[in-house]
Amino acid sequence: MSLLRPDYFFHRIYDIPLSFFKEHSIFALVLDVDNTLTTHNNPVPSEQVLDWLEQVRAAGMKQMIVSNNHPERVRPFAQLLHLDFVADGAKPLPKGILEAARRMQTAPEHLAVVGDQLFTDIAGAHTAGATAILVEPMEPESMWFFKLKRALERPFLRAYRRKAEKR
Repeated sequence: MSLLRPDYFFHRIYDIPLSFFKEHSIFALVLDVDNTLTTHNNPVPSEQVLDWLEQVRAAGMKQMIVSNNHPERVRPFAQLLHLDFVADGAKPLPKGILEAARRMQTAPEHLAVVGDQLFTDIAGAHTAGATAILVEPMEPESMWFFKLKRALERPFLRAYRRKAEKR
């Protein structure tokens, strides 16, 4: 398995049906913030995201935010959603994801990481032994660093999609 190949791919986080988690023995979610739950630096997620998170919560699934962003960004967002969090999560290193698994008392094999970036979220999920779920970014990034990362991701995404189409 490629470190950068998602196990599953959805357009948006709210497109993941709750039945998917049960079918794959996933009991807890690690959620990225920027471009997964909301747009960059936006302090409030959309109603669709809020509704989906509430459905996940009502289904009894554990949820926690793990972001590479700093506490000043992550804390108020997590508090708004009533979720625990790990800021400065160091993805793709497994540290933040494994800390979330420990706090949620869930083995990594029953954990899914949902994020929009191959080099951080997907690679981090694999290094931690969790299921890797990729969602499309909510909006294009304007910072040069993110534009570069997106350009570097393109060949991997094309290869993933070609392989998925053959199945």
